[in-house]
Amino acid sequence: MQAIDLACRAIKPLAFVVLFVCLVAPLSARAEPSATSPCNPRLDLVRLSVPLQKVAHKLAAGEPITIVALGSSSTAGAGATSAAWSYPNRLAVELQNHFPGHAISVINRGVNGEEVPDMLKRFDSAVVASKPDLLLWQMGTNSLIRDHAMDDRGASIREGLDKARAIGADVVLIDPQFAPKVIAKPLAGKMVKYIATAAKREDVALFRRFEVMKEWTEVEHLPFNSFVIADGLHMNDWGYACMAKGLGMAIAEAAQRPIVSAKAAPISDWGYAD
Repeated sequence: MQAIDLACRAIKPLAFVVLFVCLVAPLSARAEPSATSPCNPRLDLVRLSVPLQKVAHKLAAGEPITIVALGSSSTAGAGATSAAWSYPNRLAVELQNHFPGHAISVINRGVNGEEVPDMLKRFDSAVVASKPDLLLWQMGTNSLIRDHAMDDRGASIREGLDKARAIGADVVLIDPQFAPKVIAKPLAGKMVKYIATAAKREDVALFRRFEVMKEWTEVEHLPFNSFVIADGLHMNDWGYACMAKGLGMAIAEAAQRPIVSAKAAPISDWGYAD
C-alpha cells in the first residue's frame, strides 16, 4: 500500500505538468506574432505629395467619408487568410483609429487579374456609382508580370482620373508591390517611375508601396516570406496590415495638411501602366 501511495504521489505532479503544457503551450503559440517585426511606417516614406482636399472638407464638416479601393488581386486581398485582412478592410480600422467616431467606409473594388483597361470598363459601376470622396487606385502589377504592351495604358489612366475628378474625388495612385515575381521583371523600375511621373503630372497623390515594401527587406531585413505568400507575389496578413497602417497614416496627414499644391501640367507622353 505504501508503494502504491508513493507512486500515486509521483504521478499527480507529472499529470499536472502534462495538463499545464497541454493548456498553456497552445496559448503561447497563439500569442506569437504572425510576422518577425513590428510594423512602424516612417511618415517621410509614406507621406503623400498632394493634400486630400475633399477628405479634409468632409472631416471638418463632420460628414461621412466614402473611400473606394480599385485594383486587382492585391486590392481584393489574395493571399490573406480572410477578407478581413485585405488592405481596404485593414485601412478602415486604421482610419477609425486616426478619426474615432467619424463615419468612414472603405469599399473594396478589387478584382483578381485585372489591368487598367479592365478597371476602366467597370469604372462607372465600381467607382462613380459609389460617389467616393477618395479613390485609391492600385495599378501596374499585372501588366508588368505578364509582359504586356504598355503603349495604350496612359489614355485609360487619364480617362479614369477625369471621371474621378468629375465627381470631386481625391485620388491616390498605388504602385506595384515589392515582391519576388515583380522585381524579377526588368521593367519593374520603369513601371514604378512611370506611375510616379503620371501622379506628379496629373497632380494626384501617390502611395509608394514599392518603396515601402523595399524598405522592409533592405532596411528592416525582413525575409520575403514574412510578408509575401509562397506564390512570390501576393502579400500575407501582416503585409496587408502594415501597408494599410502606412496608408492610413499618409491619408490622415494629407487630410490635415495646409493646402499648398499647385495644379501641374497634364502629362503629354504616356508610356505605360497596369
